[in-house]
Amino acid sequence: MGKGLSCGEVIRLRGMMVIMVGVTVILIRCGLLVEGNVFSKQKILDVERKLTQLRRPAVKTIQSEDGDIIDCIDIYKQLAFDHPALRNHTIQMAPTYDLTKETKTMTKMDRLKKRSEQSSVTVKQTWQKSGSCPQGTIPVRRIRKKDLLRASSVKDYGRKKHSTLSGHVAESSDNKSVYLLRANHSKAILLTEGYRYTGAKGDIKVCAPSVELDDEYTTSQVCLINGPSFAFESVESGWAVNPSVYGDRNTRFFVYWTADGSKQTGCFDLTCPGFVQTSHEIALGAAIYPISVPDGLPYEIIVYIFKDPVTSNWWVQYGERINIGYWPPELFFALSYHATGVEWGGEVYSSRVGTTPHTKTDMGNGRFASTAGFSGVITRMRIHDNSPALKIPEWVETYMDEFNCYDAIYVEDYVEDPEFYYGGPGRNYKCP
Repeated sequence: MGKGLSCGEVIRLRGMMVIMVGVTVILIRCGLLVEGNVFSKQKILDVERKLTQLRRPAVKTIQSEDGDIIDCIDIYKQLAFDHPALRNHTIQMAPTYDLTKETKTMTKMDRLKKRSEQSSVTVKQTWQKSGSCPQGTIPVRRIRKKDLLRASSVKDYGRKKHSTLSGHVAESSDNKSVYLLRANHSKAILLTEGYRYTGAKGDIKVCAPSVELDDEYTTSQVCLINGPSFAFESVESGWAVNPSVYGDRNTRFFVYWTADGSKQTGCFDLTCPGFVQTSHEIALGAAIYPISVPDGLPYEIIVYIFKDPVTSNWWVQYGERINIGYWPPELFFALSYHATGVEWGGEVYSSRVGTTPHTKTDMGNGRFASTAGFSGVITRMRIHDNSPALKIPEWVETYMDEFNCYDAIYVEDYVEDPEFYYGGPGRNYKCP
């Protein structure tokens, strides 16, 4: 009986608790049954090829308590050098000069804050509790087979879903129109434009937002951008909750890049060739702790992206101390020179953005912007604009795709250092 079943009939039987031997043979012939799902042979082959491409021999392997596996990979054997433009690339082990020394430009508030940070709990990565990688290696979060099987596209795994200019106008509950700049993306950001930017920095409060569906994500980041809206180039870093990439809903540190609006280039972390890592201390895509909780301490990560004045590499610095690595200029066209805009804030991706019912995925910590500190917040926002010194941006503007779902407040009056509050719960009585 089992041998006479077609592949389609086998797939319809996948929910059965008992599978006959003959049917099992057909299952193997048609595909693979994994956790109640049947995958085609072609997808399995694609996954195996992708894993072969992504994985490198490990000098050391660390099992993290959160389930992650961290492989310590030889720095010269990392995935970045599979990129055609980087085949003969020479690694820059450190920035040309130390841009963290800003004592002449630091305000009194900066110095007080820095002093208090040095005596307080630092945001760390969970895997570091279980070990460390030796010098000459980089810690790489191992991508599992089930992560790739779950992906809607193995080829595009790790890349944001491309969205063209939307032009979509959604009606809010108070009959006001909401214009979505990019389909399926909702942002609440602080934006500065008008100069040639070569760096940006911000202290981002670490939160644990709720993400409703597995194919949705929420991020909080610093982003430098250039190029047209339909094919922009960007580099960004911050924290994310992204089940489709990481397989869970933990808050994780990430970097991201694209050279064409995520059509065919770019990815999170080290899920594709491009980002050259130099640090043996930070694993891209690894979970971070502690997390800020309502009425508790506002734990933050300090993210700094800057362009090396000699090599033009875009460096990412974590915590004012660790230079993690960089994106070489060969990955870009416009960004190989400079950025034309800087963004700080949150982004939610969902196919139910701008629709009814709206997604329930949170931005920030899920609370609307609050100057009392109950929402997501980014402080100490700085830029480089035609100057090596970090400075507070002179002109900024808040932007919200859906102000009834996710909003933002910029505070610059009566404070020594401007603050940007943002966030929201998604679906609510004003955003049904």
